[in-house]
Order: sequence, then structure tokens, then C-alpha cells
Amino acid sequence: MLKVVKFGGSSLASGESFEKVKKIVNADPSRSIVVVSAPGKRFSGDNKVTDLLYICQAHIKYNASFDDIFDKIGERYREICHHCKLKQDIDAELEDIKSQFGKKTSVDYIVSRGEYLNAKLMAEYLGYTFVDSASWLVFNYNGKVNFEKSYENLARIYEVTPKIVLPGFYGAMPDGSIKVFSRGGSDITGAIAAAAVNADTYENWTDVSGIMTADPRIVENPRPIENVTFAELRELSYMGAEVLHEETVFPVRQKNIPLYIKNTNDMNARGTLIMESFDEDESEKQTHFITGISGKKNYSIFTIAKSRMNDEPGYIRKTLEIFENFGVAIEHIPSSIDSFSVVVSSQLVEKCMHDIISRITEELKPDNIKITNEISLIAIVGRKLAFNIGIAGKIFTALGENNINIRMIEQGADEINIIIGVDDKDFKKAIRVLYNLSEVEK
Repeated sequence: MLKVVKFGGSSLASGESFEKVKKIVNADPSRSIVVVSAPGKRFSGDNKVTDLLYICQAHIKYNASFDDIFDKIGERYREICHHCKLKQDIDAELEDIKSQFGKKTSVDYIVSRGEYLNAKLMAEYLGYTFVDSASWLVFNYNGKVNFEKSYENLARIYEVTPKIVLPGFYGAMPDGSIKVFSRGGSDITGAIAAAAVNADTYENWTDVSGIMTADPRIVENPRPIENVTFAELRELSYMGAEVLHEETVFPVRQKNIPLYIKNTNDMNARGTLIMESFDEDESEKQTHFITGISGKKNYSIFTIAKSRMNDEPGYIRKTLEIFENFGVAIEHIPSSIDSFSVVVSSQLVEKCMHDIISRITEELKPDNIKITNEISLIAIVGRKLAFNIGIAGKIFTALGENNINIRMIEQGADEINIIIGVDDKDFKKAIRVLYNLSEVEK
């Protein structure tokens, strides 16, 4: 059994956090590869180390002193060293890093040092070997990860060094220069590492006990999702849920490696298991027909009506090309025999709405165009939706009984989601109603 485990910034914010991580790693000898982020916030109003490094870079750019900011960074690492009784000469490490900072130093190098230092400290604390991610994670010149070469590099390292700590967030370009991922890149590093060594499990440790069924800022104490497929996860993520990004899970999804989201502050909590699919026995344990609910506000609906539209081949395509020419991405296209709707982000059409209407009117001569603004889209996601009779009816009844007007309805071809549109003012209320329905209907 081989597990790759990744710990986020909130799990590594202090010496006390390091203690929790060590307890988790030592509890299971198969946790052989540990990926770490830079220290996150310890409390509300605190700073993430990566944010402080970005501030250092801004000061360097404008020839301003960054000593005070760098001192704050140093204090964070000194606290960890002192609390964990580490022998690492942290002052020498910090001085060496600071000496590299200058006008010609890349932003990527500067902001990657948070993970670099944290991984060095964690390696000593666990008794593992530190492996710099610049030595194995390879980017091509186009900025994309060279998966084949990265996999080969780490697999070769793991053969001779079975207990290692890797800094997340960055790798190296072919010329050796540091290249970082976008924010949240430590998640991607962990997934790449798991795929490289064909891990049996990839564990992503954070400060929550898995992925929640609904946004906890809207629904009080929502239940965690026990099992979710990658397809369901993608639907929830696309519609606004703060879960792992598709790029993050791609390497483990490609190799069908089970992914757990677990809580550093509650190591015995089951967390959320993410897989490509679940067998029938496992699916039966999924007692709720709704896996998760997510949504986003501020959409606009263009409803175009034209009698006998179906007699004009390419009518919808020509309409969509007009939106494309204005750089507007299409979210959904509900349709009927003589009309169809185009759902788009209001922000994207804010400055070109009238131009789009003019083009459609001039080129396609519809009978009528209606614009509806301030619309929210809510996704009800669940792989069991397709096998439960009357689910849609129950959803619509629950919303109607709570005086929530449904402005749009659409179901995906794979039948794992139902998308509804409601007025922005009903957004939170609708999510609460749907969550309560999911708790009753099992």
C-alpha cells in the first residue's frame, strides 16, 4: 500500500499544526510521500506566507525596502522550528533566500520559497528526505506540465528514497528556472506525485471534513459528501462549489487513483472519497439522491422567438456565432419548437448586450428577443437522479411551495444534474430548500 498525502496551508500554519501533520503521517506507515504548501493563516486577519512573498516582490519591483515583510516571514518559520525543536539553521536558510531577491529575480522563484522552506522543515520533523520539486516536476516551454518526464523523474527518485517530502506549487522549466502553478498549485503537485508513483490512494488534507453538500455560508452545517464521482465533482465545481479544480484531479482521475479529502483537525473523520465510478454495492450506501448542490448568481437569458424556426437550418448556430464573435461563452441553451434561450454571464455581455441584440435582429430577423437579467443558476447533482422516479417533480414542488419561481430548467444528457434558473433574490433560499429536500428524500 502506498499513499501520497498533501497538506494545505491551513494545515501547516504553525508549530502546533506541524504536530497534527506528524501524528497523521505516523499513524499510517503507507503515507510515504508528503506534499506541503506554504504556511497559511493561523487566525482571522493573519497573512499567508505566499501573500507576504508576493508583497516582497512588489516592493522589489518599485525599489522599496521589503525588510519588514521578510522579517514577518522569518518569524513564521522560526516559530515552527522552535516549537518542533528542529535543528535546521533557519536563519541561514532565510538569509540565503533573501540574498537571491532582486530586480532580476523572477516572481515565480520568489513566491515559491514558502513551499520550499516548509518542505525542508517538515522533512526534518518527520525524518523523511527533502526532494526539491524543481528536480523532478518538469514544465515544457509552453508552460504546460511534461507529465511523462515528471512521472519518470519522481518514480526513479522514489525507488531509492521511499520516504520523501515534496514542496508543492512549483517545478522547473527546461532551462532550470522555477515555474509555479496558479494559486492552489500544491493540490496539482500532489496529484501529479500520486500518478507518478501509481499510488494506491491520494489524500488531500485540509481544514474541513470533506466536500460539503452545499455552501456552508448558505446552509448551516451541511453534511459532508461521502462518495462522489469525478463527473459529479466537475459539475459542482463548474457551478461554483469551492472544491478541487479539474486540473487538480486530472492526473489521479486518468489513473483511477482514489482521492480522499480529509480534515487535519479531525484525522478520524472519513472525509469524502472521489473516484471515477463506484460499484453497485458502494452506490447503495449513497442514501441521498442528491450528491451536492451548487450555484452562481448574475446571469442573463436571451430568449429568441421565431415562428417555424425549425424550417431554417443553422438558425441556432448562426445565433451562437454572434455571441462567439463578441467573446461571450455560452452556459446553456434551453429550447422549444419556435424559440430558444441563450444563458450567459451578465458580466460578459454588460458592455456588448445592445450590439448583440442589433446583430441578431439584423442578421436573423427574429419575431421577438427578450432579455432577462439577475438570474441565478443552481445545479442539483447526483448520479442517482436518473434512477429515481419523480425526482424532478419533487424539486419543482418544493420550490413552488416556497414561492420560488423557476425561470429555466435543463437536464444534462448524462442525467447526473438538473440545472434550474431562479431570480437572484431567491438564490440562497432556493439552495436551502433544495438542501432540506435532499435530507428528507433518501
